[in-house]
Amino acid sequence: MFQRFILGLLLCLTGVAHAAPVETAPQKAYLSLIIDDLGQNLPRDRRVLALPGPVTTAIMPDTPHATEFAREAHRAGKIVILHMPMDPATGPFAWHPDLSIEELEKRLGAAFKVVPYTAGINNHMGSRMTAQQPAMAWLMAHLQQRHKFFVDSRTSAQTVAAAEAQKIGLASVSRDVFLDDERTEAAISTQLQTAISLARKQGSAVMIGHPYPQTLAVLEREMPKLKAQGIEWIDIKQMISVRGNRATAAHGKDGVYR
Repeated sequence: MFQRFILGLLLCLTGVAHAAPVETAPQKAYLSLIIDDLGQNLPRDRRVLALPGPVTTAIMPDTPHATEFAREAHRAGKIVILHMPMDPATGPFAWHPDLSIEELEKRLGAAFKVVPYTAGINNHMGSRMTAQQPAMAWLMAHLQQRHKFFVDSRTSAQTVAAAEAQKIGLASVSRDVFLDDERTEAAISTQLQTAISLARKQGSAVMIGHPYPQTLAVLEREMPKLKAQGIEWIDIKQMISVRGNRATAAHGKDGVYR
C-alpha cells in the first residue's frame, strides 16, 4: 500500500516536472504611418485623408497648397507635421550646414507659419544636415520650447538627430521602413510586409510613404486588413509613447541611439 502511494507520488512529481510551459500572451504589434511631401496636389493629397486610419500628414512648406491642406488635414482629425526641407533639399526654407543658427531659426519659423496646426516635424531629405550635431542639438532644444515632437526620417546612417532629441528628453521617434523607394505596387506591398514583420519582431514599426498612386493603392487595399493580422495601427503620438524615446536595435544599443 505504502509502496503504491510512493510510486503514485513520484509519477505526479515527474508529470509536473515535464509539464509544458505556460504560454504567454503574444506581444502587441503596432504600426504608424507618415505620408511625406504633401501640399503639392490637393486632389491627390485628399486621398491620403481618406485612408482608413490615423495617418500622419507631413506637409512641405514650399508647396502651393501647404496652408490649405494643413487646415483640411486638421479638420479631418489627422496629425499635421512640418516636413522640413534640409540639405540637399533646396528652396527658401531649406536648412544647409553653412547657414548660421539665426538663419536656421528664421527659416524654421517661416515654415511653421506656412504650415499651421503642426504637432511636430520630420526632415525632408536632410542626409547632410541631420549629421550636423550643433544644428541638431539647437533644433531639438527649440522644438522642446515649442512643445513639438521630432521624427527622424533617417535619410542618412550618419544622422545624430534622434540621438540629440533623446539627450534632452524631447518626444521623438525614428523611421523604420520606407515604403516606396521603388514605385511599384509589388515592391510597396513587400515593404509593407517587411514593416508588419518588424512590428511583430520588435513590437512596433514606423513607416514613411509618399502620395504616389501606387503607394495609395496598396495602402487602401492592405491597411484595412491589419487588425485581422493582429496589428494595431496607431498615430505617431501614440507610437512615441509606446517606444518611450528608446532606440530600436537597428538604430542603437540598449535603447540608446548611436
